[in-house]
Amino acid sequence: MTLTGDEQAMLEGREGRARQKAMELLVRYAEALGAERFVDTTNVAGVPGSVTPFLQRYYRDRGASYETIFSLFDLDSDEVVEVPRMTTHACHLQGGVDPENWQTLGAKPEMLEAIRASERSAADRDIRILKTCTPYLAGNVPSRGEHCAWMESSAVVYCNSVLGARTNTEGRESTSAAMLTGKIPDWGLHRDENRLGSHRIEVEVDVQSVMDWGMLGYFVGEIVQERIPVLTGRLGRPDLVRYKHFGAAAASSGGVELYHLVGITPEAPTCEAAFGSTRPVETLKYGEAERRRTYDALNANGKDSHVDYVMLGCPHASLEQLREISAWLEGKRISAHCHLWVFTSRAVRARADQEGCTRIIRDAGGHLLTDTCSAIGQAIPPGTKVAALDSAKQVHYLPAMMGIEAWFGSTRECIDAALTGRWNGTPP
Repeated sequence: MTLTGDEQAMLEGREGRARQKAMELLVRYAEALGAERFVDTTNVAGVPGSVTPFLQRYYRDRGASYETIFSLFDLDSDEVVEVPRMTTHACHLQGGVDPENWQTLGAKPEMLEAIRASERSAADRDIRILKTCTPYLAGNVPSRGEHCAWMESSAVVYCNSVLGARTNTEGRESTSAAMLTGKIPDWGLHRDENRLGSHRIEVEVDVQSVMDWGMLGYFVGEIVQERIPVLTGRLGRPDLVRYKHFGAAAASSGGVELYHLVGITPEAPTCEAAFGSTRPVETLKYGEAERRRTYDALNANGKDSHVDYVMLGCPHASLEQLREISAWLEGKRISAHCHLWVFTSRAVRARADQEGCTRIIRDAGGHLLTDTCSAIGQAIPPGTKVAALDSAKQVHYLPAMMGIEAWFGSTRECIDAALTGRWNGTPP
């Protein structure tokens, strides 16, 4: 690798042991990728030093402190080093427990205290505690062309595609090291030539609703896997929520980190611009038959029409979504046979509290939760056998993780299921 003067200084330990260990890890990472240099990153989103039940048990003999976990696990160090303040803009993504509603999620008091201590340690090192999978809804909005180092697949695909910033899907280790150094390997989607389209998707049906966009994303991810789709055709103008559901679904059924919507997203003013010097590997269509097959696939796990649990907020709900949910719930009561959990970020929850959305959801018998979701926290109401979900991403993961049935539909259909305890969704 070709190292700059400041990179060499960190690698030689002139900036302290922690940054030396971080650079050693990043050099190994870059060499494994075949990267020849680093880029400077000014925006890093990860889970630095975050404690989990596994890590708490694994490092019990070493004290399981923040510095122990950050050193031995995040930096893959052979010694515990003093972890200094971060050198670049850094934020903490979602965790496993809502500190205000930990009992609802079935967490243990000792785990809650460990998470709070970890959070304090991170904040002391200038890490912004966002605790969300949607950092762009909590004030972290990178500019076009900015080199980032982000974890969380649904955030990565939004960052690349909607904002036009640049990041690969990073891991905990690389993001923690990047927070200390401001460096990340120059490879993948940091480079112009790797951001061109691979597949052309011609959309032959109207795609308007959030549910429509989620299904289209799920179809696209299955088809292209980790490649870069370019979509044309009958696409409505997506808003933030539709972008969020489309990208999350495409990143779950496949591994999409970047997509182009012709005439809509910043790097695709035309189809020719989206493909550049490349030619489509394949041209595919998304019509009535493909939409119905996608809907059936997402609902293949649903058998029992009795619904025990409705989960909304994957990715974390925006304020607009919470306003919509609370409007549908106002003056109503959730079925005694069903639970409703809605997940969002702390920042959005604060606004929802002010506007009364939180109170309306609570008065209806539901819970507005932060920091996590059922899949990340592996938490569902006791006795849950059947869930209703408006997120293709959550349908993809939760049934397999928790051994339950799940129905997929619109947010309104999920609210109706919460109120009646029954699934009455219909195909689009």
